[in-house]
Amino acid sequence: MTSAVETLLSSTNTFFLLLGAIMVLAMHAGFAFLEVGTVRHKNQVNALVKIMTDFGVSTLAYFFVGYTVAYQSNFFASATVLTETNGYELVKFFFLLTFAAAIPAIVSGGIAERARFYPMLAASSLIVAFVYPFFEGIVWNGNYGFQSWLEAVFGFGFHDFAGSVVVHAVGGWIALAAVLVLGARRGRYRNGRVVAFAPSNIPFLALGAWILTVGWFGFNVMSAQTLDGISGLVAVNSLMAMVGGIVVSMLVGRKDPGFIHNGPLAGLVAVCAGSDLMHPIGALVTGGVAGALFVYLFEWAQNRVTRLDDVLGVWPLHGICGVWGGIAAGIFGQSALGGLGGVSFGAQVAGSLAGVVIAFVGGLIVYGLVNVISAIRMTEEDEFEGADLSIHRIASTSMDK
Repeated sequence: MTSAVETLLSSTNTFFLLLGAIMVLAMHAGFAFLEVGTVRHKNQVNALVKIMTDFGVSTLAYFFVGYTVAYQSNFFASATVLTETNGYELVKFFFLLTFAAAIPAIVSGGIAERARFYPMLAASSLIVAFVYPFFEGIVWNGNYGFQSWLEAVFGFGFHDFAGSVVVHAVGGWIALAAVLVLGARRGRYRNGRVVAFAPSNIPFLALGAWILTVGWFGFNVMSAQTLDGISGLVAVNSLMAMVGGIVVSMLVGRKDPGFIHNGPLAGLVAVCAGSDLMHPIGALVTGGVAGALFVYLFEWAQNRVTRLDDVLGVWPLHGICGVWGGIAAGIFGQSALGGLGGVSFGAQVAGSLAGVVIAFVGGLIVYGLVNVISAIRMTEEDEFEGADLSIHRIASTSMDK
């Protein structure tokens, strides 16, 4: 009887986590269409191809190297061993892979329209094999004693339930490094003033935002990784943060459709860390602040920092809102503010800053190294022609009558 119950529990947990992995996998279609709708027509095919191929090389990098770096575990045992407990460990890898592969997808939006194909794929492989899992293992597996040190100093370790910092801030700050190495798109700035490149397809941009928003409930809720750990609090906090991001981005973004459709994403990025701790009102405030941060910092970066040509605004959306989410968990997770407690503000600040440093320095090393070996910037002629024709030899739409 006990064996039957254990088998049922194991298979149920495996199925639960598999559903989460599938939902987060679907989010990559959201990354693709968000980028397709934002870039100019001559770069739409490239946006689609990058997200697909980045996922392919990320899987290989994480399977053979990255997962071992993070969890000191590998998949070189026999299939008999790997399928123990209904293959839960394999499905756990699949679930965590979809998180890891989000890093190149985030970077892709920042460096769009001027990056060469194979050098960027090589950089994506190095990021997913080494940089991302290094910090992932520190936070989620207790590697190198950083969490123990935080507990000794602040009373609690760094809490990041679903990856505000581990995934999003790390992805955003790696993207910032890549954007700075690449430089701005040609024609983006004239006489020190921004030349606006309007989104090519608002419906595609909106579709991408909706796919990401729906999939995010798998990203957050199923980060529990077992059925008995599932929490309605995580679901409702995700919902409230999403709504906070929508409403505030609408107000401060002057009804701009690009800001409105990125608003829920900003809120969801920020709530990942503390979604299992906060009161729903705290989550609402967290999402609202994230929506404002995205709008203001996107406009500031585009208008004030000429080298920071971040096409989709992934640094403010993921990098800054992710850091805010890590810190917000230390504020609204406190029992005094209606949260469940068990979190330290000091530890949240320290953990968030550690993620920023590791991501940005790691990104500069990887993209700088790849750029030395093989230039990652397209030629002026290829960039003018567009990545679709210069790289893939096909346009997104036929010119035939």
